[in-house]
Order: sequence, then C-alpha cells, then structure tokens
Amino acid sequence: MKKMIGRCPICGEPLTVTSLFCKECNLTISSEFELDGFFKLTNEQLLFVKTFIRNRGNIKEVEKELGISYPTVRNKLDEIIEALGYKIEGKDDFQNKRKEILAKLEKGEITSEQAIELLKEIEY
Repeated sequence: MKKMIGRCPICGEPLTVTSLFCKECNLTISSEFELDGFFKLTNEQLLFVKTFIRNRGNIKEVEKELGISYPTVRNKLDEIIEALGYKIEGKDDFQNKRKEILAKLEKGEITSEQAIELLKEIEY
C-alpha cells in the first residue's frame, strides 16, 4: 500500500482529499476532506516528530540522535508547532529581544561576550 502524502509533489502546497474508498464493500465517498495537520508537515518535519516522540521529548537525546544543537532542536520544534496551526506564546518577545541584542552588537555598543551572555539570559 502506498503512503498518503499531504503536500503536492510539484508545488509543495497542501493537498485536498476528494474521495475515500472501502476495500471491503467497494463504497466510494467523494467530497472535499480536510487532512489532519500532520499530513501537512514535510518529510523532514515528520522525521523530527518521530525522533522527538521516540525519545519521549528528551531534547538532549534528540540532539544526540540527530547531531544538532539545542537551539536547532527548539527551532525545529517551533516550526512544527506553527505548521500545525498553533501560536507560540512569547516567541515575538524573544525574537524582538534577540534582534535588539544583535543590533547593539552590530553598532559596537556591546562586546560579543556581552551579547552571548545577554542572549543566554533571555527566556524563550
């Protein structure tokens, strides 16, 4: 049996299911059906979700298995949360604080060491 896909292989946009079929009685139902949010994830995002679940949400284990850093794990998780249609509370505040720190660094108002410490202090 073929795996169901949720995105168009040509343009990447979400697909709409238009028929369902029962093998047992040959019933076909035609309409427009909305796919669950998980079908809208990319293959890379699905791999991450499976890895995250297999590791019971342990970010350290996900880091180790995928060979990526903590911030990358968090970013991928945020990307998936948003792809599923949820809003991440406080993300805008974090991004704004981060931009302010990087702008100060770029203007020479703070050193790179100070920027690192400030970035570590802001809550995400």
